Amino acid sequence: MKPVEIYTSPLCGFCNAAKRLLNEKGIDFTEVDVLKHPERKAEMIQRANGGRTVPQIFVGETHVGGCDDLYALEQSGKLDPLLAA
Repeated sequence: MKPVEIYTSPLCGFCNAAKRLLNEKGIDFTEVDVLKHPERKAEMIQRANGGRTVPQIFVGETHVGGCDDLYALEQSGKLDPLLAA
């Protein structure tokens, strides 16, 4: 399974929803809180091709996008193959 990384902030409802889906699926992920680690925000923006909002989710080197994008992948049946590829 590819590593999953999610950039978040503590009071973000979309961040919590994305983490909930990953947890429900039993997917381990690394969380980067951009409020605790503001120096990582520039890294997130660069990796996300200019995306400045949280969450920003990556599966391996693939930029998934935000919470809605993660749920869309799950609903279309494309999340599991992406994780396994």
